Amino acid sequence: MSKCWMDVGSSTAMALLLTGAAPGADEGQSLARGILDKAGVKGGLIVHLGCGDGRLTAALRVNEGFLVHGLDADARNVEAARKHIQTLGLYGPVSVEHWTGQRLPYADNLVNLVVASGEWRVPSDEILRVLSPGGVALSVNPKSKTPNRKSVKPWPKEIDEWTHYLHDASNNAVAH
Repeated sequence: MSKCWMDVGSSTAMALLLTGAAPGADEGQSLARGILDKAGVKGGLIVHLGCGDGRLTAALRVNEGFLVHGLDADARNVEAARKHIQTLGLYGPVSVEHWTGQRLPYADNLVNLVVASGEWRVPSDEILRVLSPGGVALSVNPKSKTPNRKSVKPWPKEIDEWTHYLHDASNNAVAH
């Protein structure tokens, strides 16, 4: 693991969320909101590594501000996840794909949140490559089923932050 990973405290809700063990739809939504609150992510692309049956993957789309993409190495999991997502009428904004590689199928700096459930073989630097500045990666220990790693991609010094629609209070559309 990269030096950027740091330990985070565990909670039962977070563990259930990350392992996809959400018993009911309402409870799954509640758990998804909890992880999103903990991550501080307000919208954008969420990637769920090890999506399993798709319950957590679907629950992570708490509103229209999120696009969720699940990846799993087991084709049977992908089939089950697709069926579940289709029964909810969410397929499109939530999708899953069979994936076995170590290089994630995303452009640099695209993903806002990566949730890694169970076994996965993606190097930390690859996760950081796809995370947007300020993006969050959360991992769960597959044996203890508790979250044990959190990483936030730092904001690069060479990228200016825009506080307003036109950069800042001066309404100048040019960044520093």
